[in-house]
Amino acid sequence: MLNAYPIQRHAGTSLATAAWVDLVNPTDEEISAFEQAFGLRVPTQDKLSEIETTSRLRVEHDALYLTAPLIVAAENEPWIPAPTGFVLSKRVLMTIRFAKSAAFDTVIKEWGQAEKLEPALAFVRLLEELVDRMADLLEASGRDLDDASHLIFRPDTPNRRKLSRETTMLRRLMMRTGRTSERMSRIHYTLVCLDRMAKFTVEQGREWIAPDLGGRLQTVSSDIASLVRFTEGLISRVQLLQDAATGIINIDQNDVMKVLTIASVVGIPPVLVVGIYGMNFKNMPELAWTWGYPYALVLVVVTALLPLIWFKWKDWI
Repeated sequence: MLNAYPIQRHAGTSLATAAWVDLVNPTDEEISAFEQAFGLRVPTQDKLSEIETTSRLRVEHDALYLTAPLIVAAENEPWIPAPTGFVLSKRVLMTIRFAKSAAFDTVIKEWGQAEKLEPALAFVRLLEELVDRMADLLEASGRDLDDASHLIFRPDTPNRRKLSRETTMLRRLMMRTGRTSERMSRIHYTLVCLDRMAKFTVEQGREWIAPDLGGRLQTVSSDIASLVRFTEGLISRVQLLQDAATGIINIDQNDVMKVLTIASVVGIPPVLVVGIYGMNFKNMPELAWTWGYPYALVLVVVTALLPLIWFKWKDWI
């Protein structure tokens, strides 16, 4: 789909009067129409997916070719980075993308209420809106980590969950924080790419980009720097929460093993006593005792209590 936004609001929708051309999953005919109208090459999706800096930031025929993986976030769905391209020249801004974007929709809505549009202004507004969108996603990730932290480091309560439920809950929290960490890594990479785009545009377009727009691009870089630091702090929290959840699971499992070990050790002496008196020898002195059976029972209880007393004295239980 090809959307052309003219310089003046009521100037028509022909490509000749367009200040911004937005290509969304374009066809070959739409790509050819743009290239013939402006003499600029439209990068392919494979080119947009390349990760080398020289492929993402370059100058061709006095036009800036910029690419970045923009996150397409939907509720309860993975955050998938979608390759997006920008071609900025004095005459036109061309964007090519293969997924919907809330940031683009916001800028398009703003343009519908504006009287005049400049290519550089549209580009700056897109960067500002994209950074705002990344900030919103980071805030949502921060809230997810706050919820996970509250559950992991909650104070002990008398009505503690059963061990199986506790372990299941912590395992789910680890998976949740893992997904959050992956999302933040993608946000971090997107922010780095947007920062490179802003700085590259300021450097290469200083002769034809208005000074006020250059200042706004520098502000975008400053905002990105603060978001990158915030992201790094969140990633550190993810590692802390995952380590804490793993430690709690290990402690709970060690408690289970301790109980089983104590039970097995406590059961050894009584089994030994019962085994001895269960041997059917003819000349067993206690066989004819009147109190032989109660004596054996008492001996079983005493031998079971002695290991428990020992463990308690050693403060092992």
